[in-house]
Amino acid sequence: MTKGKDISMRQLRYFVAAADSGQFSQAALQVHVSQSAITAAVLHLEVTMGVSLFERLPHGVVLTAEGNKFAQHARHILDSLQDALSEPLFLSHAIKGTVRVGASYTVLGYFLPALLARFKRSYPQVDIDLIDMDRHSIEVAVANGDLDLGVVIVSNTLKSHDFARHVLIRSRRQLWLSSQHPLMKSTSINLEDVAEHAYILATVDEGDTSTLRYWESRGLAPQVAFHTSSMEALRGLVAHDFGVTILSDMLYRAWSLEGKKIEVRPIVDVIPPMELGLIWLADKCLPEPAQAFRQFLIMACAS
Repeated sequence: MTKGKDISMRQLRYFVAAADSGQFSQAALQVHVSQSAITAAVLHLEVTMGVSLFERLPHGVVLTAEGNKFAQHARHILDSLQDALSEPLFLSHAIKGTVRVGASYTVLGYFLPALLARFKRSYPQVDIDLIDMDRHSIEVAVANGDLDLGVVIVSNTLKSHDFARHVLIRSRRQLWLSSQHPLMKSTSINLEDVAEHAYILATVDEGDTSTLRYWESRGLAPQVAFHTSSMEALRGLVAHDFGVTILSDMLYRAWSLEGKKIEVRPIVDVIPPMELGLIWLADKCLPEPAQAFRQFLIMACAS
C-alpha cells in the first residue's frame, strides 16, 4: 500500500456501491453523488493498494479476484460502524435469552453467517438456536410455534394471513457463462438468446420452480442439460462451458473450485429478483431476543 494516502469511509461506501451494482452510474444514483465521484474513489483505492479492483467491461464492471477480497473487508468495516451506531450498547447487552430460527440452504450458505457474527457482537447474551430446514418445514415450524422466525426465499412462499413477512434483500438475477461461451460476444442478451444454448438448472431451494416460472411467463423453455442441487457442481459445469445458468448475484462467485473464471452478464428481459426475507406468526408477540434479532436483520439489510 502506498504510504501517505488515507482511505476514507466515504470511498469504501462508494466502492461497495459499485461492487454491488456492477455499474458506476448505478452506484452514483444509489449514494446520491456524481459518477465522477465514484470513479475517483475507486481510482484512489486502486492507486493506494496498487491493484485493479474492477475489470472494466462494455456493460459495466465486475470485481477482480483482489477486488472481491477487498470488498469483503470493506463491507465488514462499514457493517461494524453501522452496528455501533444503530443501538446503544447498554441496551443490546442487557437482552438475554434464546431466539429459535429456521433457515434454508441458500440462506445459511450465502446470507446469514456474517450477519450472525455481527448480531453476536452486539447481543453477546442472546443465543441463536439455528436449524437447517427447507422452506415448507420452516413454515410449519413457525406456524406451530416451534420456531420464532424463519429466514427463507420469500419469493417462493405463498401469501398467507398467518404469517407476517419482511423482505430483507432483493438480489437481481443475471446470466452466468464461461469466458469462451458464444454469448460473450453479444452486446445484449435476452431469454430467447439463452434458450438456444445448453442450460444448467439449479434445484436447490426450489430454484427449478422459480426459474421455470419466469421462463414460462415469456412462453419459453430452457434447454436443460443438467439438473443439480450442488452450487459448486453448477459453477464447475458453467466454468467448463457445459452450459449457462441464470442465478442471483447473492450466489455469484467469480471462480469455480478449479480456479476457472465464471462470467456474468445482464439479461435484457425483466426477470424478477430473488427475494430473501423473514417470516413470523402475525398474531404472536415475539420474545425479546427474537424481536431484537428481527429488528437487527431489518436494520442491517436496510443499511
